Amino acid sequence: MLDFIDFFRNKVSNMIRQGAGSRMSDREFLEREIARWKNSPQRALQIRGSLYYEGEHDILRRKRTVIGEDGRLTWVENLPNNRVVDNQYGKVVDQKTNYLLGNPLVLEGKNNRYIEELKQLFNKRFFRTLRNAGKAALNNGIAWLFLTYDEEGKLAFRMFPGYEILPFFKDREHTMLDFAVRLYLVEGYEGQIRKLYEKVEVYDLQGVHRFVLDGGILIPDVWKEGEPEEVSYVMASGADGTVRGLNWEKIPLIPLKYNEEEIPLLKKVKPLQDGINTMLSDFENNMQEDSRNTILVLKNYEGTNLGEFRRNLATYGAVKVRYDGETKGGVETLEVAVNAENYKSILELFKKALIENAMGYDAKDDRLSGNPNQMNIQSMYSDIDLDAHGMETEFQAAFEEILWFVNVHLFNTGKGDFFGEQVEVIFNRDILINETEAIANCQASVGILSDETLVSQHPWVDDPAQELKRLQEQKEEEQAEFEQQQGYNPFRQQGRQDDVSGESPPKKGGDPGEGEKV
Repeated sequence: MLDFIDFFRNKVSNMIRQGAGSRMSDREFLEREIARWKNSPQRALQIRGSLYYEGEHDILRRKRTVIGEDGRLTWVENLPNNRVVDNQYGKVVDQKTNYLLGNPLVLEGKNNRYIEELKQLFNKRFFRTLRNAGKAALNNGIAWLFLTYDEEGKLAFRMFPGYEILPFFKDREHTMLDFAVRLYLVEGYEGQIRKLYEKVEVYDLQGVHRFVLDGGILIPDVWKEGEPEEVSYVMASGADGTVRGLNWEKIPLIPLKYNEEEIPLLKKVKPLQDGINTMLSDFENNMQEDSRNTILVLKNYEGTNLGEFRRNLATYGAVKVRYDGETKGGVETLEVAVNAENYKSILELFKKALIENAMGYDAKDDRLSGNPNQMNIQSMYSDIDLDAHGMETEFQAAFEEILWFVNVHLFNTGKGDFFGEQVEVIFNRDILINETEAIANCQASVGILSDETLVSQHPWVDDPAQELKRLQEQKEEEQAEFEQQQGYNPFRQQGRQDDVSGESPPKKGGDPGEGEKV
């Protein structure tokens, strides 16, 4: 019995030693994960989303085919092969981006000093980066903001598209980032030959680890001689002049999601967009197939080489036929009527379906004819507004992470301790409204709602706080001007004229003609 127990223990020990010896290293794990993700369908769809937005559609690689001798499709080059792109997808992406991020953000909070500090950081440059990130989130399903410091030591924001980042989350909901890998291309030279290099950066709590991906193998990348492959997120100068690295308590990489599932917009509408391109291309192909390159019926033709016949027809625009008594020669065409109305109807169906599936809006909607009321406008915007709610929810969650890094930055730079301060980030949606109706509603609500609420709902106001400040300054200037015109004297209201004329105030009961003014 003891021999069996010893044998079992030795067996287990050997299995443990063998397992430890065959365990992958961290670098080998990353190499396998990068190889799996690099050519995955998910990343391919993210890249295709960006390409489709730029106008690089599948129709551009289409070839004309005919039925060959064996009944299979065969590529041909002697037929018109138009490749027309009507980029309705890119139009919808711009609609959604400008609808949610077309106007500057509004920051509201009780601590005015904190709000002013945030406005300096969330400037026009940041807003441009945020807008680009919103566009990338639509194309890729997700985009990333990376917090760093520029050459002047100022907090800066960079945007990484979704197809560059391989994230590793701690939770199933993808809200807690463990570490992330960035894969991107860099142009360089190997000798005198131009070459593309695949760079890899690994972001974790220790900093940024840099590699070059060569044949699927990660090789440490050193930019300068003597520089380590691991670099801290922040490089700070100490009192003695030495430069040391500092790291955040969190990874400064924040996801901006289009939706919770991180699904690119293109996945919803790609077949419809391809259908629009195909219909337009086929219509142009059919219109170009005239009498010189369509189907011809030959009668008593002088010659048997059809290729020669086609060449002569294309070159000279004429052919020679025989007319021998009862045998009549000639050339007839088999015409296929092109009904433009059919193409037009199909295109309209495709475009409406694309707008509905992408949850956009049609700027040429019949509900906008004449003088539309606000109910009609809101009905037209209902789909894009519903989709923007979900996108805004994801962006609001991202701003909570952004504000944590901003608060740490403000505290470390001596600007103040703003942890625990409440601030509301408001997305000003760029919606078409009936301004006359909106202004009338604001006027009708005076005395019912506060001035701050009315000003925030006015269609001409972008920053309610700034507008209220201007109103207060305007009232003060008007009051001062009115008092100056009326010869206002603060002492006269109290019956004191001696401070102005130098005389003593009159005694009560005296002669009005001598001591008092009536």
